Amino acid sequence: MTEETPLPKLAERCWRALDTLHVPVYFAPEPSEGYAELGIRPRAGYFVSRSAAMGAVSPDVTVATFYVFAPGLVHHVMAGCWDKASPAQVLAARHAGIVRTLRRALQEQADGEPVAEAAALAREVCSGLAPHGRPLYAAHAGLGWPEDPLLALWHAATLIREHRGDAHMATLMLAGVHPVEALVADAAVTGRREFLSTTRGWSAEEWAQAEEDLRSHGRLGSDGALTEAGTAWRADLEERTRNAVRPAWDAFGAQRAARLHELLRPLAAAVVASGVLPDMLRRR
Repeated sequence: MTEETPLPKLAERCWRALDTLHVPVYFAPEPSEGYAELGIRPRAGYFVSRSAAMGAVSPDVTVATFYVFAPGLVHHVMAGCWDKASPAQVLAARHAGIVRTLRRALQEQADGEPVAEAAALAREVCSGLAPHGRPLYAAHAGLGWPEDPLLALWHAATLIREHRGDAHMATLMLAGVHPVEALVADAAVTGRREFLSTTRGWSAEEWAQAEEDLRSHGRLGSDGALTEAGTAWRADLEERTRNAVRPAWDAFGAQRAARLHELLRPLAAAVVASGVLPDMLRRR
């Protein structure tokens, strides 16, 4: 990393590294074990644990804030969950599970000074995040900061992820991008079609319709890849998202962003090397 690296690129690298620290909560066994003790199945655990910061919200609120999941799936898996456990219990299981996961993945790095320094710097980034129009971010920001530096770093990663995610959902909505169209475009770039088409709950017919709609606009080729126009369209959506989160990183500054990324790189690498993420995410 050099001082000449532009701030937007540094911010993107920090976000990706932080996201690598965040996402094991959705794939590692430790959080799911905690949900199971509450009587909540693993698939339902994803939805209730991510939405629990908002309270015992309805499936419809979860559909609205998660954006890319089929309503039928969300209603089915969330049915009765809040009768089994309170949001506070779910959040406690989530936090205990991710700490166990990260300690397993990071081993001796989990209690090192780089974690504490990275947590402090990431918290500074979060101090510049605005809640307006960002319900998932605002809900998680209201939980308060953990005392454990490792959990504090994960919490910061969560805030930065949800803040950016809220902005991205707004970008898609304002651009008139249907949730399945967003998934098809993502699959065309990442190669995760099977994962996305089997976990988001949309039917094969709905997926095919989204592909046809993208082709009719010249954004998707017959080979399933984005066309030149489709690539430019997706790049524009991503740039709008980056611009929506840029003020916090501008206030944070390039020098501190470079230091944060320097601290995060070995931590993210350790998470990837530990095997707690599925293969498709280790390659991202």
